[in-house]
Amino acid sequence: MKLAKLMERADARLISGSWDKEIGSVVYDSRKAGEGSFFICIVGANSDGHTYIEDVARKGAAAVLIQKGSLPEDYAFPEDLTVVEMEDTRLGLALASAAWFDYPAEQIPVIGITGTKGKTTTTYMIKSILENAGYRVGLIGTIEAIIGDKHIKAANTTPESYLVQQYLREMIDAGLDMAVMEVSSQALKLNRTAGLKFEIGVFTNISPDHIGPNEHASFEEYLQCKGLLFRQCRVGIVNDDDPRTEEVLKGHTCKIETYGIDRQDADLKASNIQYIHKPGYLGMRFDLSGRLNFTVDLDVPGKFSVYNALTAIAVCEHFQIKDEDIQKALKGAQVKGRVEMVPVSDQFTLMIDYAHNAMALESLLTTLKDYQPKRIVTVFGCGGNRARSRRYEMGEVSGRLSDFTIITSDNPRFEDPEAIMDDIETGIKRTDGSYIRISDRKEAIAYAIHKGKPGDVVILAGKGHEDYQEIKGRKYPMDERVIIKEILDADKLC
Repeated sequence: MKLAKLMERADARLISGSWDKEIGSVVYDSRKAGEGSFFICIVGANSDGHTYIEDVARKGAAAVLIQKGSLPEDYAFPEDLTVVEMEDTRLGLALASAAWFDYPAEQIPVIGITGTKGKTTTTYMIKSILENAGYRVGLIGTIEAIIGDKHIKAANTTPESYLVQQYLREMIDAGLDMAVMEVSSQALKLNRTAGLKFEIGVFTNISPDHIGPNEHASFEEYLQCKGLLFRQCRVGIVNDDDPRTEEVLKGHTCKIETYGIDRQDADLKASNIQYIHKPGYLGMRFDLSGRLNFTVDLDVPGKFSVYNALTAIAVCEHFQIKDEDIQKALKGAQVKGRVEMVPVSDQFTLMIDYAHNAMALESLLTTLKDYQPKRIVTVFGCGGNRARSRRYEMGEVSGRLSDFTIITSDNPRFEDPEAIMDDIETGIKRTDGSYIRISDRKEAIAYAIHKGKPGDVVILAGKGHEDYQEIKGRKYPMDERVIIKEILDADKLC
């Protein structure tokens, strides 16, 4: 592809060379540069792509994109290297990637979901409903990217812009009908979805999170970044109950539709909400009214699950899905590691959830109290080389809201697991909650299962979809579903 074609939608300036240069690949990792490459210099948290210009030139790169002000004015570029300049090279990468893959988002509908909580579950619910109705749907999210039968583990909630465009192109080539993806505020801030026109953009909710030196400078910036999605979609579907919805929608350019529980004028509304509690089972039931009218049953617990279902229904209504197809798909929809119930006993309920900070854990435990269980037993640890405050906070939440806590190990990384558990214990001691320490996670899970009592709800929190434990730079296999099966199999032999 000609360089001019690649940059046709970018506000870029030619510094030297020719727009007529033939480009053989678009790269932003210098190690992948080769003959005919267009190397885009990204200024990252740990590395600056501008320091690799000479290296990629030696490898045969045809052109580079530099960020204005990132190099000295008298910088001497290698001979025969075409140089293009932009204010923001991350935006340049997104626009060049879209051109390179022939603008795939203009060839299939793309549904983007942003919000603090609910993104992952909602994307899977939408995928389940649409596929139940006969559509073939790709997914890009926190856990994985799914392209037909191919599953690719995710490194970020929303991958770099080049990968987003590549995945969308692969979905088209695989014959898929549409794509649903999680869109993080960080991705919107860093232009990972720039140049991509969404058919539908969704806002689930917002609460203070991801605020810090490496993410968002303030809650106000966090709100503003979430709102960027509604300047690049055709239809915006939003949670009318969230008090910050109006702020998120400031400057929107799309048609807006609403859903909710509390607001009477929402386009889709849930009412008559019931908490279904049977031995070994927690679920929800509600009546849908507004643009659609029917009863919905969910095999996942909690009021937040009703919101997730409302979101999915509001999206899928745009694709002429029959009521019964929506009902059937939602009844069995479950997401790995998100209030995922694992059958172990007909006396008590055991679930796996990704809750790995105080806010998520408090939301989960508060929800479970609505079922009036005999006891809530929470098994959790905290990741090493992360803020110690998270440990105190999670300990305090579990001590306050659980009837019994089993402190164990999570991903200790390069820290001493016992020291992490000490910090969690400090938090629990601020409450009158009962607890025990069992550092080996498998032993902790076995203890929780063997001590389970009729009417209990047991939560394995923090790992969720993860199938490893990270210790001193290595990831060791650890899938809690496998661990549970091994414990149950061992019990049968005894």
